[in-house]
Amino acid sequence: MWYHFVQFMFSIIFKIIFRLEIIGRENIPLQGPVLIASNHVSLLDPPLVGTSSSRPVNFMAKEELFTFPLGPIYKSLGAFPVKRGASDRQAIKTALGLLKSSQVLGIFPEGTRSRDGKLGPAEPGALTFAYKTGAAVVPTAVIGSNLAARQSFWPKIRVVFGAPLYFPEQHLDKEQIEEKGKELMKNIGNLLEKYKI
Repeated sequence: MWYHFVQFMFSIIFKIIFRLEIIGRENIPLQGPVLIASNHVSLLDPPLVGTSSSRPVNFMAKEELFTFPLGPIYKSLGAFPVKRGASDRQAIKTALGLLKSSQVLGIFPEGTRSRDGKLGPAEPGALTFAYKTGAAVVPTAVIGSNLAARQSFWPKIRVVFGAPLYFPEQHLDKEQIEEKGKELMKNIGNLLEKYKI
């Protein structure tokens, strides 16, 4: 109830302030584990994706965001911390647990925000969760959230969900993981280009 209330309030705010347009929401499977993988150029991206999704999204986010007073709010909305630059076993366990219980996990496969707005490569382990759980991977593009680069007084933002990718559960070597990551980022890049503002 709390998540849906916050989602409803943010949807009104985003539509008024940013003229939020949501495209492809039907591409998010209604059931089963889902990994929403989005580009990342702004601190607005997590709430934009969470607001636009047809299902509650649990975000993996850097642990620095979970300090008081916002930390408890993030956690109440399903977000959980991850230590960047190290193998955080607790975060990995949490992520796998969410997907194994058929929930939705939100990640930014580049691993960090893009400072220049350009799409970077996926981190090597970005899709590991999908391999291990059979989750559908939904390429997602957030367009226009980098407000610092916009000249318009009344900006427009689009969130676009692409057709899901399915990677069968299997053991993949490093090269295969990199290829799958390239395929994912290519799909996100195509959405950014097709629906650019």
